[in-house]
This record gives sequence, C-alpha cells and structure tokens, in this order.
Amino acid sequence: MILLKKSHKKKKLLQGIVALIVSVIFSGSFLVDIEAAVLDSLVSAGAVTDIVDYTSLEATSSVSENVSGNSAVSTNAVKEDAPEIKVEIRADELYGFTNLGIAHVDNHLNVRKEPKEDSTIIGKMPKNAGCSILSVENGWAKIKSGKVEGYVSTEFLYTGQEAKTIAEQVKTIMATVNTMTLKVRTAPSLNGNVITLIPEGEELEVLDDTGEWVKIAIDDEEGFISKEFVDIEEELGKAVTLTELKYGEGISDVRIALVAYAKKYVGNPYVWGGTSLTKGADCSGFVLSVYKNYGISLPHSSRAQAGCGTKITLSEAKPGDLVFYGNGSTISHVAIYIGSGQVVHASSVRTGIKISNATYRTPLAVRRILK
Repeated sequence: MILLKKSHKKKKLLQGIVALIVSVIFSGSFLVDIEAAVLDSLVSAGAVTDIVDYTSLEATSSVSENVSGNSAVSTNAVKEDAPEIKVEIRADELYGFTNLGIAHVDNHLNVRKEPKEDSTIIGKMPKNAGCSILSVENGWAKIKSGKVEGYVSTEFLYTGQEAKTIAEQVKTIMATVNTMTLKVRTAPSLNGNVITLIPEGEELEVLDDTGEWVKIAIDDEEGFISKEFVDIEEELGKAVTLTELKYGEGISDVRIALVAYAKKYVGNPYVWGGTSLTKGADCSGFVLSVYKNYGISLPHSSRAQAGCGTKITLSEAKPGDLVFYGNGSTISHVAIYIGSGQVVHASSVRTGIKISNATYRTPLAVRRILK
C-alpha cells in the first residue's frame, strides 16, 4: 500500500516514480508527493488497482479530474484541502509465486547463499521451476522457491511477461495427498491391486482425470488414486534444498563423501537405461555410477541391487545405504539414503534426479552395501 499526495509540480515526478518502484518491491506504506501524470500512467499500465479517500469519506468529484479519463479506476478523489489519497498496488501472483521468475536452463539453476559465483550452493532450481523474485541487484536476484531462499543469476531467469508465457506452457497438474495414507492402485477401481502407499502431504503428477479417479505418475510408473483424498491444482516445479546435512558420530568419511557426490547431480536428467550422471541415468544406473566412483561394482537393475549387501530396516539406515520401492511386492525402484529421512534418486523424465522423503512411497527393502 502506498500513500500519495497529489501535486502538479514537475520536480516531484522523479520522486513519485522512485517511491512507487520501492513500494512494489517492499510492499511498504508511505507518503510521497507525485505528479498526477505519474498516477495516470500507473492506471494505464494496470498497476494501480484502487484509489480511495484517505482523509475524508465524503466524495467530491471523480478521480478522472486528476487522472485523464482512465475509466478502470471507479472511485472518488478527495477535497483540495485534504489532498492525500491511498493507492493499493498489488503484485501479480501466479502458481503461488509473487513476481514470477522461471529457471531458464537446460538442467538446473544453482541457488547460492550469497550473490556471488563462489558462494555456497544451498539449492537447485530444476529447468522451468518457478520462484518469487524478492529483489534484484547487480545481476543477481534474491529468490524464494519451495524451502529455498537465496540468490540466482538473472542471466538464467525468465521474468515478466516471458515468465508468464513459459509458465502456461510448462505448468503441471499436481495432486497433494490430504489423508494419512493413500493407496495407489493398478486400475481406477477398488478392485485394482495396490501398487504402493503414499503418506499425507506428498505430491503426485496428474496424468489424467477420469472423474472419481486420477491417473498419476510415481517415479517412472503409473497408477490410479481416488480423487476424494487429494487436492488438485496447477503448479510449477520448485527448488530443492541442498543444505548440508549434519551427521553424528559413527558415520564414516566415505559415507559422507558418497552422499555429497550423489547430491551434486540433483537436477540432472533421467534417461531410461542410462548410467551417465550428467547426460542421464535411470534409478539403478544412478546408484551404479555413484557407487562406482568409490570402487564398488553393482548390477544395472534395482531388483538385482536389492540382492546385494546386507538387509537392514529403514530405522537402521545410514547415509549411503540403499532404499528400494516397487509395485506391490516387486521391486522396481532404488534410491540412496542421505540421512535426515531423505533419499536422492533418479525419479522420472519429468523430475530427473531429485531429493525426496524416504517414505514418499512405501519402502520394500533397505540394503547396506558400505561397511
């Protein structure tokens, strides 16, 4: 909200413009003098959404006496002896983001702790992920996306109308689970076999809405969920956090190093049958290649990898252990446990390599390969 004092003095023009720019960025409330023409231009641009009498409730004349004929503003001006007016400027919000920015990259955009190239990477925005642009300075934008707040280079952001256009092209329909445990089935019927269980709060990509049932993607598989137990809305992707995990005693250096190495490739593509950490890997190919870097050979199959090492429970898992998921009792997906109840895995073509909660779906097995 911004308070404006009407003035026809030209010397006030620049002051008014600067104040308005500041108000859009910080959403503050303050009083400035402003040339009527400046207010007129804001109305024309659609930035001014409401003008009300701040000092008097008595209407005296149409605001068009001081704003040249912009009929979009249907309110009243104030008396000459009470010239203060209040103008509300509302920033656009799309898909949950204010002042929308979209990652303009092939794989992912690094989010840094400070606005400089050598600053610590605290998160990554996947290709076409959205963010709220909080401020811009010297080629860096301070952004917030998901749980990540930091700085990205403006060189790699779509902004303004271009961001809105891109958003319409890349938006995804997502279903958020609103019940304690949701069953994913093989068919849109209670007679369909249960593929897996999804906990409350997890998000699933919607592939098709069939009425009472919704077809969804989970990793590189498909299934059906009851529409009754999800909230559905259009969304953009969000940044994933890479904040350093704190490990207690008993966690070996090789485990910490392996997890850090795996997390380096978050945001890179998923390719079925692939083993490249940069050009693309599937779930078992990702695990295979990460472990290979530490001198350990594993087969290129999640089901085969589930036969390696020692069986443990999820509560016993340490960073670097493998967590397996599947369709019913058949293993079809694998991830690397990274601690704090999270895993990193090559999930699907849409999401690529990502970090998820370890229980984003029901784990079928946990295996320990590292000693």
